[in-house]
Amino acid sequence: MRVMLVGDVIGRPGRQTFRKHTQKLRKEKNIDVVIVNGENSASGKGFTRNALDELYSGGADIVTSGNHVWDKKDVMEFIDSEPFLIRPANYPEGTPGKGSCIYPFKAKNIGVMNLSGRSFMPALDCPFQKVEELLKDLKKECNILFLDFHAETTSEKMAMGWYLDGRVNGVVGTHTHIQTSDERVLPQGTAYITDLGMVGPWNSVLGVKTDSIIYKFTTGMPVRFEVETEGPQVYSAVIVEIDDKTDCTTGIERILIVE
Repeated sequence: MRVMLVGDVIGRPGRQTFRKHTQKLRKEKNIDVVIVNGENSASGKGFTRNALDELYSGGADIVTSGNHVWDKKDVMEFIDSEPFLIRPANYPEGTPGKGSCIYPFKAKNIGVMNLSGRSFMPALDCPFQKVEELLKDLKKECNILFLDFHAETTSEKMAMGWYLDGRVNGVVGTHTHIQTSDERVLPQGTAYITDLGMVGPWNSVLGVKTDSIIYKFTTGMPVRFEVETEGPQVYSAVIVEIDDKTDCTTGIERILIVE
């Protein structure tokens, strides 16, 4: 089995780029399942019904999120009814939506978890304690397990990778929108990368127009962030290979397409 995990999709340009390349990669790379982080897919922050549907029609099977999941009020209308849209599981009990899902593929069940880090991020429950709760339930039903760890610092993401080494098939970081080049299979068999990167405008600051970000840094004044709509696009992802007989991870391949 080959599972592709795709970095944060940024606004309309990101959705268009995701749609353009995902179907090609599914054919060229023999991809079975696609997991994508979509929390920035609607105008750079949050979800709308149309944005989510465009990700599904563009080739997504499971959509993860992060700290921007609530930025569009529209999400409250559908998050509880979407079986394969998940938000960080370490939000308090009673928060709308769910923090994991089980995706059936052929004779396998793929468990996908979403957690938020706590370093320089909103104060949520401990992700390390929460992942133990998730694993306790998911391991009863799932053959294969992945975690999208939406976190700011490399140290927290790497700690999670080592913490789960040998217990899940893959741990991928999201949130910083810059793809790291440290993809590897850890010693006990877990595929890992510190950050998947993003899908969206290449000539930008994390998908946002550069002029506004430079203005913010040089003046200290507040500024409205706008998604860059011009110029080349980037598509960032990894492909994790899993042995069909043993369900063990056998490899990870990094994908970076700059148009």
